[in-house]
Amino acid sequence: MLYPIGIQNFEKLREGGYVYIDKTDLIYRLVSTGTYYFLSRPRRFGKSLLVSTIEAYLSGRKDLFKGLALEKQETEWAEYPVLHIDLSGKAYDSTESLDEILDYHLDKWERKYSIPTEGEADTRFKKIIDTAYAATGRQVVILIDEYDKPIIDNLANPELQEHFRRRLQGFYGVMKAKDGSIKFGFLTGVTKIGKLSVFSGLNNLRDISMLPEYSDICGISETDLHNYFTESTLELAKVIGITEEECYRKLKEMYDGYHFSEDSEGMYNPFSLLNTFASRKFNDYWFETGTPTFLVKMLKLTNYDITQLPENEVEADTDILSGINDYINDPIPILYQSGYLTIKGYDPMFGIYRLGFPNKEVKKGFMKMLLSNYAPLPEKEGNVLIARLYRAVTLGKPDDMMHQLEVLFARTNYQIQGDAERDFQYAMYIIFEMLGEFVLTEYQTSNGRIDILLQTSDYVYIIELKIDRSADEALRQIEDKGYAKAFSADRRKVFKIGVNFSKATRRIDDWKIS
Repeated sequence: MLYPIGIQNFEKLREGGYVYIDKTDLIYRLVSTGTYYFLSRPRRFGKSLLVSTIEAYLSGRKDLFKGLALEKQETEWAEYPVLHIDLSGKAYDSTESLDEILDYHLDKWERKYSIPTEGEADTRFKKIIDTAYAATGRQVVILIDEYDKPIIDNLANPELQEHFRRRLQGFYGVMKAKDGSIKFGFLTGVTKIGKLSVFSGLNNLRDISMLPEYSDICGISETDLHNYFTESTLELAKVIGITEEECYRKLKEMYDGYHFSEDSEGMYNPFSLLNTFASRKFNDYWFETGTPTFLVKMLKLTNYDITQLPENEVEADTDILSGINDYINDPIPILYQSGYLTIKGYDPMFGIYRLGFPNKEVKKGFMKMLLSNYAPLPEKEGNVLIARLYRAVTLGKPDDMMHQLEVLFARTNYQIQGDAERDFQYAMYIIFEMLGEFVLTEYQTSNGRIDILLQTSDYVYIIELKIDRSADEALRQIEDKGYAKAFSADRRKVFKIGVNFSKATRRIDDWKIS
C-alpha cells in the first residue's frame, strides 16, 4: 500500500495510486448547499489536500474521481475558473513578505487572462475575478489555504500583525464586493483569529469547524481505520511483536482522540498514523515536523498558569473557543484550534466544553516543548533526562534523582530565563508530568496539596518545594501535614524529600531526604 505522506495534491495522489480516504461526499454537500465556508483544523491534518480535492472537482476533473462517492453524485462536471491561494510555506517577517506571495498568484492569473498589472493587490484581484468570469462564462471559485498564517506568525509583533490584518481584510473583502461573480469560496487555517476583523465584510461566511456533520472532513476516523488499514495494522502488529488488538489499542492511545464537535467520532492524526504504517514504528511524527513558531511565542507571552492544563480539567464556553483575541491571558482557544487540546465533554445546559490532550503523542510533545522554554534543556534532550529520572525513581535512588535535577538547574544558560520562581515551578511541574507517563504522579491529598507525589511498584516519593526558604522547612511541612500517613501500612519504601530553590542563584541550592 502506498501512503500519501506529505502529498497535498489530489491529482498526484490519485494518479500515483496512493491510498485515499474518500471524503468526496462531504465536498459535494459543501458545494451544493452553500457558497462561502471556513474550516479550522490543526496543521498536518489534511486541509491542503481537501482544498486541492475541491479544486480538482470544480475544475471538472471527473477522471480523478473514478470510484469515489462524488463520481455518482455529480452529473454536470462543469469547469469553473479556480483561483487558489496558498499562504503556507513562507515566513511572514516583513511588510513585503505578504505582498510577494500575493504578487506571485496575481501575476500568474494576469498572464493567464492577458490582464495588465495595474493598481494595488485588491484592485488587481477584482479585475482578475471579473475577467475570468467574462472569459469563461462561469462564476469564479476562490480557495485560500492557511489564510491566517501572516497574522499568527506575528502574535508577538503587534505592529506587523496589525499591518497584515489590514492588508488581508482589504484583500478578502473583495469576495464580498464580487459576490455575484463567485460560485464558491473556501478558506482554511489553523486558528479562527480575525474571524470578525479579517472577514468583517464577509458576513455570510459559514464556519463549519465545529459542526458535527463535517467533523470528519479531515483526518482518519475509527471507521476509516478499519475500512482502509486493516492489512496495515496487521503488518504493524507483526513487525512490533504484539497482537492485532494491542496494536489497535496503541494506535488509539497515541494518535486518536481529536473531537471537533460534541459527541463526534474521534479522529486520528493522519500524518502520524500514515507515518506509523509506512515506517512500521510508533513515534511522535507530528512533533518531528516542528512546533509552530507562533505557539512558542504565544506561550512565552501568556500570563496563563500552565499547571492548570491537566487532562480533562480545562473548561471553556463556545464563544471563547471561536476566537483568540485575548491569547495573552487565555491561550486555551489557540491551544484547542492548533490541536494541542480537544473536546473531551460538553455541558449543554451552560454551553461549556471540557478540554484535554487528545492523545499521548500530543501530551508528550507539548510537555517537551514547554520544558525547552522553561528549563535549561534543549527540546531533544528531554527524553534523556526523563529516562535518567525514571531509572533513579524505579530503582529507589532519590539521591541520583535529585542530583540530575540539581545539575539541570546549575546549567549556565538557565541565567537567561525570565521569572525565576515561575520558571522553576513550571519546569518541575513539566518534568514530573512527563515522568508521569511512566510512573504515577499525584498532587492532591486529603491533608493538603503535596507538590509532587511519585509512586512506583516499590517506592513512594513525597516531594515538597520551597522558594528562598530551606530544605528543612520543606521536610517539616511534610511531617506537619502528615503527608506520609496514607502510606503507613504500605509495604513500599517511602522517601520524603525537601527541596529549596534560590531565586538569586537560580539553582536548587538545598535538598534533603528522610
